[in-house]
Amino acid sequence: MESFTEVWNLVCDYCKSKITEIAYSTWIKRIEPVTLDFAQGVAVLKVPNELHRQTIKHYYIDMLEEAFAQIFGQKIQIRICTPDEAGIEKQNDETPAINDDYEFTFDTYIVGPSNKFAHAASMAVASKPATLYNPLFIYGNSGLGKTHLLYAICNEISHTHPEMNIIYIKGDDFTNELIEAIRRGTTAEFHNRYRKADVFLVDDIQFIAGKDSTQEEFFHTFNTLYEAKKQIVLTSDRPPKDIATLEERLLTRFEWGLTADIQPPDFETRIAIIKRKAELLEIDMSDSVAEYIANRLKNNIRQLEGAVKKMKAYFLLAGESPSITTAQAAISDIINNDQPTPLTVEKIIDEVARTFGTSSDDIRSSKRSANISSARQVSMYVVREITQLPMTSIGKEFGGRDHSTVVYAIQQVEKGIAKDPKFKATVEDIVKNIRDR
Repeated sequence: MESFTEVWNLVCDYCKSKITEIAYSTWIKRIEPVTLDFAQGVAVLKVPNELHRQTIKHYYIDMLEEAFAQIFGQKIQIRICTPDEAGIEKQNDETPAINDDYEFTFDTYIVGPSNKFAHAASMAVASKPATLYNPLFIYGNSGLGKTHLLYAICNEISHTHPEMNIIYIKGDDFTNELIEAIRRGTTAEFHNRYRKADVFLVDDIQFIAGKDSTQEEFFHTFNTLYEAKKQIVLTSDRPPKDIATLEERLLTRFEWGLTADIQPPDFETRIAIIKRKAELLEIDMSDSVAEYIANRLKNNIRQLEGAVKKMKAYFLLAGESPSITTAQAAISDIINNDQPTPLTVEKIIDEVARTFGTSSDDIRSSKRSANISSARQVSMYVVREITQLPMTSIGKEFGGRDHSTVVYAIQQVEKGIAKDPKFKATVEDIVKNIRDR
């Protein structure tokens, strides 16, 4: 059971990267691993109740199967049971949290030339919130440790100032929660939640760019917190000035405090990261194996840690100690999986809908208002740009529209891009945000 629990942690890591924090906390975090029969290729998972089981089966089973396949390199059949079926008496609905937050502290953050400044700035903010650098804006490519620093700040402040209200959220979740609050008529509660924070941390702030209502809301939230001398920490994949569709008033505010970048780690730092991860996972890794991994995975800390986690899984399931052979297998999996995940048309339409302040259903409908028509044309353009689907296939995705309609939509977007720099920036940001995900 202990081995399966550790494997389940790897599955959870995969799920966290695929869905929003809210969805993860609501549905995946409350799953318990029960048994894993590797020979039969069957994993049994326990959920709190029948509703939870049906939700997992309808919406998340494919993702869970993908996660197991990523770890084992083969399909694992998943069986979902409730407490009664598992032969366990129903207790309260709370299940032990399965997460790796214990890792995300300043003590476990490996410091090197590429991240020294961002690390020092984060420690300064954590030691004296809203005193030294406010806001703190950290930027760098995905997988370089920005989220680790955010969690480290959270953990440090929660220990030294337990009375403080600390709120962490991702940029696209902020947008989604705002949309839901508007739909439900609960914007007052939304305001109160975020504007009463003592420490407000937003990961991937670039995802609010181009979304007018979200930027308006964030502007007022930022002002309220800043004027009340509350600490704000933001991360992005690029500096504020390079977020093309970010409103000027937000750009200015993001640059009020301190901006710090994180670059890919050098060789020595990569070795230290690998060794530290192996130590945390309690596996013995030789210098030669660590160097082999460090020489082949150079630009992403998450990939380095992922390789060590895979080698831990090999040890747990097959008794294979870390070696060059197992390192080759782990790295091969990561490199092969490093290609862009096939994006569904639905995900593209969702992103365009958020940007234009409409809905996916409206974009697919026959409605002809100017805003919806523009969103529909941009959706068709982006689908073509990213997926390279044939025009006829794109037309089918948009309510059975014919080939000529798709061609016309793409031409209109191309004309808009050529004539209007702001429109061009909006479309480019949509494409970048989708690809980044």
